[in-house]
Amino acid sequence: MSEENKEKLRASINAVEAGYEFMLAYAAQGWDVEKVGGGGGPSIRGYLEDMIAGLETLADDFEAVIAEEESADKELFRAYNDVLRVDAEKTHTAISLIMSLPSIGSQMVDNINASIHVRALLTDIFVLDEAIISLSKKTN
Repeated sequence: MSEENKEKLRASINAVEAGYEFMLAYAAQGWDVEKVGGGGGPSIRGYLEDMIAGLETLADDFEAVIAEEESADKELFRAYNDVLRVDAEKTHTAISLIMSLPSIGSQMVDNINASIHVRALLTDIFVLDEAIISLSKKTN
């Protein structure tokens, strides 16, 4: 696997995971209306924008890494990446919806955190990431 493709993938994964982790903390704060940066910390919108950017490239980044693999099961990886792509699109839609709101309260973020689409996406990422790590160990 090329380092460039692995780095692109890692950046997409990190953006999605950092956004989700921030959303968990934000939801726990109990804000009725959006907390906007300042002395209390960063704005949720920055994290969500980064998360959206990661979601837009995530499946393509995994695909690039998979394409470089010599595994006999390459088609299984591609098929699973199709699942990741659908879950990323659904999560992208959910995050875009809350970004369109004039104010993002904790309850809305908590509801998105509980979304089956977001949870499925995170599981997809964990499964593919671990599988690729396992393949890397096998070829080294």
